[in-house]
Amino acid sequence: MFALMRHLSLATLLATTTLTPALAQETTEQPVFGWVEKALVEPWGVEVKAKLDSGALTSSLDARDIERFEKDDEDWVRFRLELEDEATGEMFEKTLERPVNRDLVLRGAGGTSHRPTVIMTICLGDTRYEEDFSLRNRSKMNYPLLLGRRTISHLGVLDVDKTFLSDPGCDEDSKTVPYADEK
Repeated sequence: MFALMRHLSLATLLATTTLTPALAQETTEQPVFGWVEKALVEPWGVEVKAKLDSGALTSSLDARDIERFEKDDEDWVRFRLELEDEATGEMFEKTLERPVNRDLVLRGAGGTSHRPTVIMTICLGDTRYEEDFSLRNRSKMNYPLLLGRRTISHLGVLDVDKTFLSDPGCDEDSKTVPYADEK
């Protein structure tokens, strides 16, 4: 009898846990996003797939030909965006220059590496977010845009069981969430 009760309790716990994401989506007033969403890289409106990755702290953007330089006694970076627009299938290429927001230091099995971060704007759902993105060649990755915990923390709720819960749709009246320095 005791063994049967233990199995029933476990079954009840599993059933309750399975319903939690749906319940959260129905009861929250915050936007709910899946672990993959469509986002627009602003101001050009290029639609890309974005992975919302709670295992990453800092967001990352696919950038090529990354070159640091100095301008007016400040650190700057020149890089090239080469993104496929998911809406049209066309390639978008643009060379940009931005001030370096910070120098991201990564430590891992391969040693220590440094990546510049820059402030860029994306549209997710109906809101623009100014965010800090590390620049990295992500051409071998499935997603050109990765949103880390610093970004996810002020988006809303992340439902890791779902994908594509929102469509990006920012216009001139859309809310913009400014970058908050969280070094």
